[in-house]
Amino acid sequence: MKETTSLPLRLISIVVKGFGRGSTDLGIPTANLSRDGIKIQKRSSLANASFDDLPTGIYWGFCRIGTNPEIFKTACSIGYNPYYGNKTKTVEPHLIASINSVHRHESSCKETLLGEFYNQPIRLTLVGYLRPELPFEGLEKLVAAIKQDILDAERLGDGKDLSTMDEKKWVASDDDISSPS
Repeated sequence: MKETTSLPLRLISIVVKGFGRGSTDLGIPTANLSRDGIKIQKRSSLANASFDDLPTGIYWGFCRIGTNPEIFKTACSIGYNPYYGNKTKTVEPHLIASINSVHRHESSCKETLLGEFYNQPIRLTLVGYLRPELPFEGLEKLVAAIKQDILDAERLGDGKDLSTMDEKKWVASDDDISSPS
């Protein structure tokens, strides 16, 4: 099901260790959001949302880690990672370095490798929906799909429409999650 009624979806949390598969199995590291103390934008169908209420799927958006002023485009998974059969929902954004960044193609599958951000605050806005979670047959098909998600997120993140610009401004700000745009 395509879930767009709650977009953009703004989240503030802390980066925590995940299962380690993004870096090791896939070569595509993620900055996993903590379930504890997550702040979720209170709007539309997510007015009383909890972590478990977040709509599953693959999304694109923008992210900032810690006090670093750099805004990253992101491809983000919300869900249970059907290939691995997780029982717990996760939010796992992959940060996409700018095309000129030295970090751009450092990982084992030639995606962005930025280092570890554990215990750093993270501001994430999900602007658009890319696709549902899918149970891929084989690691190669999963990696190919994620790489396509990254390409799509990067292309869509280049948009200059007002809503995209507003979300970049929010990520760059230190506004509380409940502050109006």
